[in-house]
Amino acid sequence: MKKLLRAIVLLVSFPIFAQQGGMWVPSLLKGMNEKEMKSLGMKMSVTDIYDVNNSSLKDAVPQFNGGCTAEVISSKGLLLTNHHCGYGEIQSHSTVEHDYLQDGFWAKSYEEELPNPDLEVTFIVSIHDVTKEIMNGVDAINGEAEKKAAVQKNINDLQKSYKREAWQSVMIRTFFEGNQYMLFVTESFEDVRLVGAPPSSIGKFGSDTDNWVWPRHTGDFSLFRIYADKNNRPAKYSKDNVPYTPKHFLPVSINGVEQNDFTMVYGYPGRTQEYLPSFAVEQIVNDLNPAKIEIRDKALKVADGFMRQDQAIKIQYASKYASIANYWKKWIGESQGLKKSNAVAIKKSFEQEFIKRANEKNKMNEYGNLLPQFEKIYKEITPYTLARDYFQEVVLRNNELLSVGFRLYQLENAFTKGGEQAFNDRKDNLVKGLESLYKDYNKDVDHGIFNETVKLYGTKAPANLTPSSIKDKDYVALGNDIYSKSALTSYDGLKKLMNGKAADVVKNMQKDPGYALAKSLADNYFSNIAPNYDKMALELESLQRTYMKAQLELFPDARIFPDANSTLRVTYGKVNGYQPSDAVTYSHVTYLDGVMEKYVPGDYEFDVPQKLIDLYNTKDFGPYADKNGKLPLNFIATNHTTGGNSGSPAIDAHGNLIGLNFDRVWEGTMSDIHYDPAICRNIMVDARYILFVIDKYAGAKHLIEEMKIVKPKETKKAKR
Repeated sequence: MKKLLRAIVLLVSFPIFAQQGGMWVPSLLKGMNEKEMKSLGMKMSVTDIYDVNNSSLKDAVPQFNGGCTAEVISSKGLLLTNHHCGYGEIQSHSTVEHDYLQDGFWAKSYEEELPNPDLEVTFIVSIHDVTKEIMNGVDAINGEAEKKAAVQKNINDLQKSYKREAWQSVMIRTFFEGNQYMLFVTESFEDVRLVGAPPSSIGKFGSDTDNWVWPRHTGDFSLFRIYADKNNRPAKYSKDNVPYTPKHFLPVSINGVEQNDFTMVYGYPGRTQEYLPSFAVEQIVNDLNPAKIEIRDKALKVADGFMRQDQAIKIQYASKYASIANYWKKWIGESQGLKKSNAVAIKKSFEQEFIKRANEKNKMNEYGNLLPQFEKIYKEITPYTLARDYFQEVVLRNNELLSVGFRLYQLENAFTKGGEQAFNDRKDNLVKGLESLYKDYNKDVDHGIFNETVKLYGTKAPANLTPSSIKDKDYVALGNDIYSKSALTSYDGLKKLMNGKAADVVKNMQKDPGYALAKSLADNYFSNIAPNYDKMALELESLQRTYMKAQLELFPDARIFPDANSTLRVTYGKVNGYQPSDAVTYSHVTYLDGVMEKYVPGDYEFDVPQKLIDLYNTKDFGPYADKNGKLPLNFIATNHTTGGNSGSPAIDAHGNLIGLNFDRVWEGTMSDIHYDPAICRNIMVDARYILFVIDKYAGAKHLIEEMKIVKPKETKKAKR
């Protein structure tokens, strides 16, 4: 174990190859990472990026609501993130009369800033390697499930005992597939208020057509503010709270970017799978992605048809539609990219080298059987994984009636296991929690999605794992019966169904056709799919951990970073265009000119606000135009990003904010599995466009005055 940990530290700290992507732990940048960053043009030190004892960039970069990143850009807790990250909050404050999605929102004072009860941001205070503590006594245990339980116990014990301040929390995450564990001390702020957002015609320009696409022309940003108690500590919303004073905030540069400029993206990438065997990648490309893409394609077409006809439905389903469409399109690009880059062939070539090295280092007894085991289990698990995806996509993610039915299924199980008290405790929370779902629910939309997606589940999922309740049915008749009779089609119906003693409620639930169908699908999943899937997934987890350990040992000179796991990471690279295909070359930057070229009056994806048109026609760009008088909008670079990096700051060589990360190019979306430096690019909003919209379009000069603006020729590193 000691040798392995030493290898991990060396591999994280001393990559020896040219810049090829990577998501690096910020507390472990000292060494070759720093040298590489310097060679790419960075002027800071790594202690400017991460420092426990002094303020550093990490203190300006919180995780935003568990799934995105944000950055503090003023001494008064002003927070910048993506428009799509704040979309749910913008939507929640929108009505037909005050549609902030359509018209935008700009608070003119602290008093006008809008609270968001369920929104929080989390800062990393410090990072610690706790592998020794977590693995204490584990290696002596036989059995994968027992080892996993022992690890979890050690995690729970350390989380409880680790010394921190009363307002701080502790989380522990696994790295290198369970070969390393890191502890994070965190601070979470729960009073976060909406300050400003451009209209969707700016913040979501291009919408789903341009999503994951370059060239891009999207002003994907929104502004929030963190509030704290009088001691500058985290507190729940209160009118007595005051704007948070950060340990560090990012100056905003209007120097602009040029080809080959150094860029660093700092944030919380969600999940990558860079070290999968070839058999797993084949499964993704050939089986899993096609099924999920087809289900979401059907759901999106139904929702889109209704949204185009009814403004109220458009508001109700805007956030949900965007969420479903995001990974639908990502999976399409991912599959195409994996095929185009020959990812499977590259994996297979690596596996040949893996066996060669294992043989040369007399490690065949330990590692020689890994790949045959992978091949066998992936072949056996594929139908169960596919059936699992059908259940999750249809029941839990795309159809709201069935997802409500599944929650009631869990409620019935609580009654069966815990009696009436357990039932009532959970019921009250469930009914209250579902109020927000029904606020944005439309029976007709959901009915249409039901017909299309349940048909796919019933006819295309593995037949032996599909319940008779949906196999080869008249799906239109099934949908008509459920949506005309089920109480789950309205909040009032749900509350009425939930009224009464536990036993009576459970009895009445069985009579509801919507619940009855959801229960049959859930019973089938937990009886026929989950047990076999979970058993084989546990075996794969053990194999993957050993495979990762083997790669660290057998490839000591390789550039290996830990897969993303929603923890704070640094990725760095250079501003650069790319060539996605023969005779096609993309520049590194787009301009406001491109918005006008794409402009389609009245179109929900490509309409442009009249004021933006006027500013463009008069060239009223203020100090934000480039040296040629054009207004830069988006730019791309070679930073290795993924979901969770949305809202991450793009930082220049001196530690200033130059842009806001929000997407990747279509051809490079496979970078979660296979990073190709030739075509993988992240997409960022230029800081100059963000300031232009705030200043010239919104007239919110008070927000500009709140920031520290770094102007051209100010090249010295900004003081912390």
